[in-house]
Amino acid sequence: MNLNDLQNISNNFGNTQRMPVLFLGHGSPMNAIEENQFVEGFRKAAQEISKPNAILCISAHWYTQGTYVTAMDMPRTIHDFGGFPKALFDVEYSAPGNPELAKETAELLSPVLVKEDHNWGLDHGAWSVIKHMYPEADIPVIQLSIDYTKPPQYHFDLGKRLNKLREKGILIIGSGNIVHNLRLIDWKNIDTVGAGWDWAVEAREKTNNWLLNGNFQNIIDYHNQGTALQYAIPTPDHYLPLIYTLGLKDQAENLSLFNDELIGGSLSMTSVRIG
Repeated sequence: MNLNDLQNISNNFGNTQRMPVLFLGHGSPMNAIEENQFVEGFRKAAQEISKPNAILCISAHWYTQGTYVTAMDMPRTIHDFGGFPKALFDVEYSAPGNPELAKETAELLSPVLVKEDHNWGLDHGAWSVIKHMYPEADIPVIQLSIDYTKPPQYHFDLGKRLNKLREKGILIIGSGNIVHNLRLIDWKNIDTVGAGWDWAVEAREKTNNWLLNGNFQNIIDYHNQGTALQYAIPTPDHYLPLIYTLGLKDQAENLSLFNDELIGGSLSMTSVRIG
C-alpha cells in the first residue's frame, strides 16, 4: 500500500470509528428464509455495530485460482445450491456493488494481483447472512474470492492488508463454517442444536480455546492439530474465511463468540466478532 492508495480511500470514504470484523457461520442456505436462533444472532450482530458505508465479504463459496473482487454496479443474487424449496431460489438480495471500493481493495492488496470481476455477484455465503443483517439491501456489498492454490498463512497475511478499510466504515465479513463436514452429517439430528459427533465437539472446543486465547498459529496450522481437526476441516474452503478475519485483529482488540453451537453432528455455527 502506498500514499496514493491511502489518498484514494480517504477521498471516497471518510474516516469513521474503527469497524469491527465478523466471521459468520452461515450453515445451510435455508437459514436465508428460516427463523431460528442463528438468524437472530446475525441480526443482533448488526444491531450492535454502526451502520457500515459498505461491506466486503469473503465467502467460502467463491473459491478460485487467483484472487478476484466483484466490481459491478449491481451484483446478481447467485443461487449456488440445489435440492432446496422454490422459496429459497426466489430470494433476491438487490444490494448495489461498489466498483470504486473494488478497485481500492485491489490496490491495497498489491503486489498480489487482484482481478476485477464483472460476472460473479453475491453467492449464498454472502447474501444468506447479510440479508438478515441489512434487509433493506441499501449498503453496497463486494466480494473478495479465495485463492485455493495458496496456504492458510498466505490468507492470514492477505487479510492483514485490508485493515485500513476498517477506518473507512467498511464492514469486513468472513462467511463459512469452522466445523464443516457434509459427508458426515447426522441426518436424524440435522435440526438438533447441540448435536455433534465426538470429533466435532473436540474440534469446536480446541478452536474456540485457540480463538479466545489468541493462539492463531494453531488455527492457521490446523492440518497439524490432530484427527478431530482433520475430520472437521476435510477441505479448507469454509475454514479460510475465518483466517482472513483473524489477520485483521489488532493485539489489543477483543474477540468474542456467538451462535456457538454444533448442529447435525458435523457442522458448527460458531461465529466471531473482533473489535
